[in-house]
Amino acid sequence: MAEDEAHNPPTAAEDHPRRSQGNDHNGSAEDRNWTAEDRDRTADDRDRTADDRDKLSQAHDVVAESRDTAADARDRRAERRDKAVTGLGSEAGSDSAGARVDRAGGAIDRSRAAGDRTAASGDRTAASGDRTAASRDRARSAQDRATASIDELTGAHRRDAGMVELAREMARAKRTKKALVLAFVDVDRLKATNDSFGHGAGDQLLCRVVHTMRAHLRSYDLITRVGGDEFICALPDLTTAQAVERFLIVNAELAAASPHASITAGVTELQAEDSLEGLIARADAALRAQRQQRSTAQA
Repeated sequence: MAEDEAHNPPTAAEDHPRRSQGNDHNGSAEDRNWTAEDRDRTADDRDRTADDRDKLSQAHDVVAESRDTAADARDRRAERRDKAVTGLGSEAGSDSAGARVDRAGGAIDRSRAAGDRTAASGDRTAASGDRTAASRDRARSAQDRATASIDELTGAHRRDAGMVELAREMARAKRTKKALVLAFVDVDRLKATNDSFGHGAGDQLLCRVVHTMRAHLRSYDLITRVGGDEFICALPDLTTAQAVERFLIVNAELAAASPHASITAGVTELQAEDSLEGLIARADAALRAQRQQRSTAQA
């Protein structure tokens, strides 16, 4: 916001100005996760059906084996009777006919078993397809969640996602007893840029500021957009003096690119007793003190 506007430090509970768009991405992510879970359940059902069909095919094979065994026994009896006393030929013929029926039944059972195995294979292929689709859905869900956490204009974290990450950084720093510096950064004269050159120029200025901060901060330093022209940066394992030096370099590069581009940064270091809101409020107070010093120097 411009320097003459009311300045209210953000809290973790406040909503990002473009939160609705982030919620759209989060909603899409949730929908994809639900779809993935449905597909996994369908795949599990198909696998269970395939298992049942395999068991049924095994049962058909057992029946077929039994019928073949019975057919073999009847054929042997028929052969013995053919060689035995005259007059028993009709019984031998009956045994041979029964054996043919048994073999025909066995062939039918084996055909059914083959059909069941083919169906089981189809079920397993479909289940594999469902799991592949579920995996794609989860990957897209992760992309949606990542998109939901990023400010589309500047590439910085959105406020709600950034506050979550800042809370994690604070917890890590307290647990490991390592330093964590927080900087409350305000883009100077953004309102004047918008009024004089249009909002497109203002957007370009915001993007230039974030690009320059990324160039002189480290890849793992957290940059969160918390307002129209306000950012919070979390810099682990640095002293306050080291952080101030980095923002001085950022300001120098901005000024070299455009005489109207600059930032004001209020820097403070995490204390053991700090809450998230308390740390942000202290960085905001440091930002106001920097503004006051500059106004006094210019007077």
